[in-house]
This record gives sequence, structure tokens and C-alpha cells, in this order.
Amino acid sequence: MLKLHYNLEKISLGLVGAIIAVASVGGIVEIVPLFTIEQTVDIPDDLRPHTPLELAGREIYIREGCYACHSQMVRSLADEIDRYGPYSLAADSAYEHPMLWGSKRTGPDLARLGEKYSDAWHVAHLIDPRSVVPVSIMPAYPWLMRPLDTDLLEGNLATLARLGVPYDEAMIENALADTRAQARPDGVGVGGLQERYGEDIAVRSFDGDPSRLTEMDALVAYLQSLGTLTDAVADLLAEDAQ
Repeated sequence: MLKLHYNLEKISLGLVGAIIAVASVGGIVEIVPLFTIEQTVDIPDDLRPHTPLELAGREIYIREGCYACHSQMVRSLADEIDRYGPYSLAADSAYEHPMLWGSKRTGPDLARLGEKYSDAWHVAHLIDPRSVVPVSIMPAYPWLMRPLDTDLLEGNLATLARLGVPYDEAMIENALADTRAQARPDGVGVGGLQERYGEDIAVRSFDGDPSRLTEMDALVAYLQSLGTLTDAVADLLAEDAQ
């Protein structure tokens, strides 16, 4: 028996082929059933897409590599739930392209960060992290106070709409106006913004100065939206408690 096993080990290409065959069977068993159902994720009725300002902030989050140190996926482990809040659902990321679940936690998970801290705290933290968290190793991002580039807003919404995110023509056409309106609570356009995205969205000067539209406005708006786009988690917890 040992001699047979030894002889088989010498057939390297045969072993490679066998490994590929076994792995393929496992992959087929897991993947093929997904093509037999209309959708793999139940999208909550109340799930809304990001506003143009939040979406711009998400692009900045990606650009600055925030996902390299922060995950956005709370696992169903007691210690993670105690620290970060309810565990993540697939529905939370139904409109995410690309998804930002991540696996690296040099910094805390951000999946339930929305409205946990004030806008002023986020601004101070991003400009000088150690001013609010003395032991922080996070780099500073003072350049986020520069003006927000809005040239790609409509194009970004249109592209996501083609991928299945429910941005309609009105949302795409008013992307720039809605971006400005969300950061200027006393300005024109707030009514149209809320009509398109809901009355519960945050409308305020995120960087503290309504006279300007900055990258800081966008990133803070995005951070404050995390975990607030649907009540599916709250509804699930209510069902579990009954």
C-alpha cells in the first residue's frame, strides 16, 4: 500500500489534475444552484441607494484606501456584535459596487458607524486623528477640505443604474443639484432631494461650512450613512426577540 502511494506521488501532473477535478466538483456544487434562482439576495423594500453626495464620499473612501484598514462586515460573533452592533446582512450590500466588506481591521469595523459620532467629531478625526483619539495610528487627511470635484456625478449614477442600482432618470439628471442641496440645509433643492431619496436622509453642512462643498462634506456624509440605508436589521432583531 505504501509502495502504491509512493508511486502515485511521483505522478505530479496526475495529482495536479486530481486536485483540480476535486476542487471543480466542490465549486460546481456551490455555484450552479445560484443560476437557478432569480436573485441570491432578498432586497428590503426600504433599502435606498446612496445619495450623490454619499456616493462621492464613497469614491473618496476608496481613493484614500480606507478599506485597507477598515472592514464593513460585522460577523455573527458575540464579541463583534457587542462592539460593532448587529451582524451584517447580504441585503446591506445589495447596491454596493464594488463591495467594501474587507477583512483587515487595523481600525474598527465601520458597517454600523452611521450617526454614532457627530459630524464635528468626524471632521476633527479626519484632519488630525490624534486630536480625538490620542493613541490612533490613522494617518491625517487635511486635504479633504478642498473643493469636491462634481464632474463625474451623473456618470457614476448612470453607470450604477446599468448595474441594477435603482437610480432613475430624475436622480441622474439632478445629481449635481442634489449633491449641493444635501450639504446646504437652508438652500434650494432640499425638497427635491428628499422626494427622490426619502425624508430621513441627513441634510446638513457636514464640514461645518454651508458656503462651500468639500470632499470632507462627501466623506462625512458617506460615513454617517453606513448602516442607515435600511431597517432590515432592526426588523430582524425584532423578530428574533419575539
